[in-house]
Parts: sequence; C-alpha cells; structure tokens
Amino acid sequence: MNADKVISLNEVSVRRGGKHLLKNITWDVHKGQNWAILGLNGAGKTTLLKIITCYIWPTVGTADVLGNRYGEVNIHEVRKSIGWVSNSLDQQLQSYSNITALEIVLSGKYASIGLYDSVSEADKNRAIELLEKFNIQHLIDEPLQIFSQGERKKVLLARAWMSELKLLILDEPCAGLDIYSREEFLETLEIMNRDEGAPSIIFVTHHIEEIIPSITDLLFIRAGAIIDSGSKQHVLTEENLERTFEVPLSLHWENGRPWIHVKQA
Repeated sequence: MNADKVISLNEVSVRRGGKHLLKNITWDVHKGQNWAILGLNGAGKTTLLKIITCYIWPTVGTADVLGNRYGEVNIHEVRKSIGWVSNSLDQQLQSYSNITALEIVLSGKYASIGLYDSVSEADKNRAIELLEKFNIQHLIDEPLQIFSQGERKKVLLARAWMSELKLLILDEPCAGLDIYSREEFLETLEIMNRDEGAPSIIFVTHHIEEIIPSITDLLFIRAGAIIDSGSKQHVLTEENLERTFEVPLSLHWENGRPWIHVKQA
C-alpha cells in the first residue's frame, strides 16, 4: 500500500440477505486530507465506517487502512490508531453512569469502554491536558450522568485524541446538539485540526452546514454506491446534492462553510 494512503478500498461490496449495502466502492484517502461523507439515512455511510474499522468484512474487495491489509493484521492494534466518535459509542457509555471525564479520556488509550489496564502518571497528565484543551477541565472528576449533550461529545472527542491517533472517524457527531453546542463542537474540531500531527478525519453527516473549512474532500453516497467524490471545491455542487438527497436544493457559501435551502416549486 502507498505510504501516502490512509485508507484504500478496492472494489468493496457488502451483501446481506440478498441486498447490497455497498456496491463496488473504490476510494482512497491520502495523508493531509479530511473527508466528509454525505448521504441519506440508509445510504450505506455507517456500513462504510464499519468496513474501515473492520467491524464488517467486505463480501468482495480489499480494505487497507493505515498501511494494513485487513485479514492479515491484528485488528485490535490497528484500532488503537483510529478514534471514533458516534452516538453508538455514547450509548455504550450509558451503563457507566458514574465514570468520570478523566476515566473516559484515559480509556481512549486502549480503545476500550472503561479502564481495564493500568495507567501511568504521564497518561493522566496527557488526559488532563486534553480536557483543558477542549475546555472541559471542570468535568475532570465529575460523573458522566451530569454531562450535557455538548459536554459528552467533547469528552468523547478528547478521548479519541488520547491514543496515537492517525485517523479520526466522526459519525454524525452533532446529532442531538442544539445550535450553540453544535457550533462550539465544530469550532473546537476546527481548532484541533490545525495542530501539527492532527489525524486524518472522516466526518459523516447529512447536514451540509457542518462541513467546516478544514474538510478538504467529499464523498457522496446513495443506495450503497458512490455518486461522486473529490475535492470540496469541485464536487460540492447543487447537482450532486440533489442526486444524493433526492430533493431540489440551492447552495451558497458563507464564512467558508456551505449552506443549503430546499428550492420552492
């Protein structure tokens, strides 16, 4: 695999119960790129993420991630370099209502839910530093059950940064957030993306306005197939949006972010 490639999927298809969840997906993500994946609910976005994180095997095709060919490597070791922020991860934490922000962030080092390994003083200092960086240091010893939705998402983002992160997957991270919390989360993400050594990002959404300036490339997916992909400036068009979301849309830009409106008949 080319050392410049973070992800390389070649002719990947996933078939379950006679139905194609993904169809002939060929897609490369290179170092220095941050991608957004756009599509309706059920389009195949989450299935694609599960291929990348090796929770689902392709029916046909090959998946190479961070220089590793799936099927030939220790998956758990690869996952330590992949951060994942999603509602499903948030839901898994529900049974740990008394876990503190510090413990959640520390668990990111081992790609686990909860702490099952010993942590060093250096690990604790790193976790505290991240909590401060994400402006949630006041939650350090507070239990998860008192966090707001916005605070939970920021704690999970800090958790992702705890490992030697090379790839960060954000699966509809703003779902359930009010406008203030959404904008605060996106601003934090934009700032963190400017850090030297920041990971490549895969940001899954169906809300175009969440595409922050640091997102460089887009992949449009519908019914398990890629409609178009490439640099944001070239492929983010009204035509691609209408093909993806199946409604007539108008597009405009403001402060480096795209916004859409449904065209009136």
